Amino acid sequence: QITTVSGNEFLLQSDIDFLILDWFHAIKNAIDRLAKERSCTSRNLECKLRKSSSIELLNSLDTESKEPKPEHRKSLIFRLNYSASDTNDRNRVKSRLKKFISRRPSLKTLQEKGLIKDQIFGSHLHLVCEHEKSTVPQFVRLCIKAVEKRGLDVDGIYRVSGNLATIQKLRFVVNQEEKLNLDDSQWEDIHVVTGALKMFFRELPEPLFPYCFFEQFVEAIKIQDNATRVKSIRSLVKKLPRPNYDTMKILFEHLKKIAAKESVNLMSTQSLGIVFGPTLLRPEKETGNMAVHMLYQNQIVELMLSEYSKIFGSEED
Repeated sequence: QITTVSGNEFLLQSDIDFLILDWFHAIKNAIDRLAKERSCTSRNLECKLRKSSSIELLNSLDTESKEPKPEHRKSLIFRLNYSASDTNDRNRVKSRLKKFISRRPSLKTLQEKGLIKDQIFGSHLHLVCEHEKSTVPQFVRLCIKAVEKRGLDVDGIYRVSGNLATIQKLRFVVNQEEKLNLDDSQWEDIHVVTGALKMFFRELPEPLFPYCFFEQFVEAIKIQDNATRVKSIRSLVKKLPRPNYDTMKILFEHLKKIAAKESVNLMSTQSLGIVFGPTLLRPEKETGNMAVHMLYQNQIVELMLSEYSKIFGSEED
């Protein structure tokens, strides 16, 4: 993030979700404001043109015949014809676009014909697992294995951003179902692997914590008594769909190993909560309580790491 001497700000790259959201909303608000201003300007201009045309037409009328003077008739007819022609062209384009869209084959049809492959990134978790005949995506397992092999001691693991272009290249390789070897030299930077793993979870159409569970987890984290809070979170986790539960369990077990090396990698449970909170659970519709939600998101992840054995352990535990 760069701030110039004149006060202009630029965000070149970030992997911090709440920062990305802030920039996204700021840009969106600016676009909406510009659109409204242009709309108002356009309406004002149109009104002025109409008023001007009306005055011009009235002034051009002969006081006796009340008809346009000959020198103004041609320009008046040209303006009317041009306006009608312009409208017809727009309607013709709209009609063609509607026909094109209505004839467009569905995603399912394209997938059945083999023109579009099932994607790993951006697909629903249960569909990825069904395709792989597993309950945990293979890509998640490979990333965790690579990080535990050569990233546990790395300073700022999961917090430091990898090169975005290389992360996108890795994403492309995974989506093309090419054989993936994370020990290859092109994925040598472990921050690329962690960045791709976070991107996988961020691009799930429905987060790892399903939308219908979001408010329930938020209510559970608000409970004051820690034992009751943990018990409530455990109960909700047990109700999750099998792919969500199994993937969550293996991910949090991995993150617990990261936190255990805090003295070396400087990643505490709190730091991991900040990184993974907005990535793993979020409301279906953003409201004005974004800052409050973010606090709860972080706390939920932090608690689940601190109380991992109680939440994911067997009943006997």
